[in-house]
Amino acid sequence: MNFSAQRGKFQATPEKGEVSSLLVLPPKARALLVLGHGAGAGMDHLTMENIAQNMAHSQIATFRYNFPYMERGGGKDSNLTSIQTVQSAVREAKKYAGTLPILAGGHSFGGRMTSLAAAEGLIDEVKGLVFCSFPLHAPGKAGAERAAHLGTIRQPMLFLSGTRDTFISPEFFFPLIESLGEKATLHLLETADHGYKILKKTRQNPEDVFAEMARVTAEWLGRIF
Repeated sequence: MNFSAQRGKFQATPEKGEVSSLLVLPPKARALLVLGHGAGAGMDHLTMENIAQNMAHSQIATFRYNFPYMERGGGKDSNLTSIQTVQSAVREAKKYAGTLPILAGGHSFGGRMTSLAAAEGLIDEVKGLVFCSFPLHAPGKAGAERAAHLGTIRQPMLFLSGTRDTFISPEFFFPLIESLGEKATLHLLETADHGYKILKKTRQNPEDVFAEMARVTAEWLGRIF
């Protein structure tokens, strides 16, 4: 069963104007996750839909949104615009959350922009951060420069990353997670790549990868609250 989604609009920034949003609010929700999309696909992409629907089945509501460049088409916005959009999305999500705790994060680019907003103290009302395929570096360009700000984040962080994700290199990624200490939780998704395609013949876990992500997020939520 798929949960229905409520479409809306909110102002991303005064300069860029409005962007679209999608709210999925299941009965007996335990939290609301503000969810940004990846760099190349918007909030309606099947990956985002799969994340949202499976989160709903685990009693986690989601508030998806477009970044301005995805709403209007064209090249990506500046980091400043994207960070301000994250802040605006969290502010808008609060209108629907009621007493639910708010989480924030997203897939790849959306997660990284959320982490920058958190590092700047712009979304302090958020109780935890969920990074789906955090893009530590571009494929073939191993390094950890994109993660230099993570150490300043105060909220607990959950990293959901595939073992075949070419945007992370173990020699940089695992030491990074360790350096964040108790604030960071890493869950590796067996045989999944950056977009959650799996190798069916070699994957030992029979669980659907999106269901696994949602289950792990719900379990992590139970530990941080």
